[in-house]
Amino acid sequence: MTVAQSRKSGQQWCAAICLLLPLVLTGCGGSELSCIPHDVLVHIGGETDVVLSLSGFNDSVEIYPLYEPANAAEKITNLGNLTLYGNPEGLNVSLTIHAVRGGHVTVYFNATTPAINDDEAYVRVTIIHSDEVFFVCIAVGWIYFVAWSVSFYPQIYENFKRKCVVGLNLDYVVLNVLGHSVYGLFNMGLYWIPSVQLQYYEIHPMGVIPVQTNDVVFSVHATVFSILTAIQCIIYERGDQKVSPYTWAFIGVSSAFIFISTIAAITYSITYLSLLYYCSYVKLIVTLIKYIPQAHLNYKRQSTIGYSIGGVLLDITGGLLSVLQMFLLAYNNDDWDSLFGDPTKFGLGLFSVMFDLLFIVQHYVLYRNNNPPAVYLPINRDDYLPIDDDRSTPSIMA
Repeated sequence: MTVAQSRKSGQQWCAAICLLLPLVLTGCGGSELSCIPHDVLVHIGGETDVVLSLSGFNDSVEIYPLYEPANAAEKITNLGNLTLYGNPEGLNVSLTIHAVRGGHVTVYFNATTPAINDDEAYVRVTIIHSDEVFFVCIAVGWIYFVAWSVSFYPQIYENFKRKCVVGLNLDYVVLNVLGHSVYGLFNMGLYWIPSVQLQYYEIHPMGVIPVQTNDVVFSVHATVFSILTAIQCIIYERGDQKVSPYTWAFIGVSSAFIFISTIAAITYSITYLSLLYYCSYVKLIVTLIKYIPQAHLNYKRQSTIGYSIGGVLLDITGGLLSVLQMFLLAYNNDDWDSLFGDPTKFGLGLFSVMFDLLFIVQHYVLYRNNNPPAVYLPINRDDYLPIDDDRSTPSIMA
């Protein structure tokens, strides 16, 4: 071995010893600070205990709690700084959290020694007024989930019974397919793909994945039944109705946007999480515009025959209950910022309800006794057959 090689080898050993020395001295080769549990529920004015656990560290260490959001001091009492004295068997320390005001607080316990892994040293505190309101919120959530899911059935049944889709706007149908498809991609990606979840946690280290099992079930169910409705529009009588050029243009632009974003994600220009968020933005735009063509068609025909009022009633039931749940959660958590601080979610909920109310007024008040105009379908080149589009069975298949 040459002198240069010996010197290089000696430098490498010195570097390794310098890196390992702090771990050897403290005995913390696997030192970890954690908090158990990570999620607690407590009433306003009440208290709950959590346990800080320190393992693999044989020296003293300072622990500094950090709080989110900025007004956390108004919601729980300050826990103060802690000094923990580690030992080979591990150390467990119980802390009591006193709830002052409703809301959500996350407490991060940071160790002053870098050798200690404190990634799991956090607790999310949910402070509520009442257990009863909490369980009512859960029940309301499942009821509107069922109402929204079942809302697809009346239209499909009416189409099947009439063997005709005259009166059901085709723009509304294809926009539904697009909206629920991209919403399904968003939900399934966040729910099932570990790499996407890791990207989410990089942005929200102590956050909770905002997609639950019922979100995935609903979006898949909605996509399937939206496609089934679109197939009915292809095989059943539809008169002179067709998808407008504006809708095709919007679908083309949206599809191109998602395709380009997918290429960008594949080439690592953006994250897959960003791609999924772009899908959710398309869903938001669809929700804003999809009802307009159906309302205009009803006005143009002066009739709602062909557009199932049963689906509308179920949809408005789900919409009203979802808004009610948002108010109940805001009250129970004493956190009205979560309601008015997120105008997109709240506004979209009210927007859907407003259009449902319009459809109800059109059906039961404005066009209650109106018969739609006859639809003429070609039998051959020179002959046309008039069709009353509220009949239960077709005279001819278009």
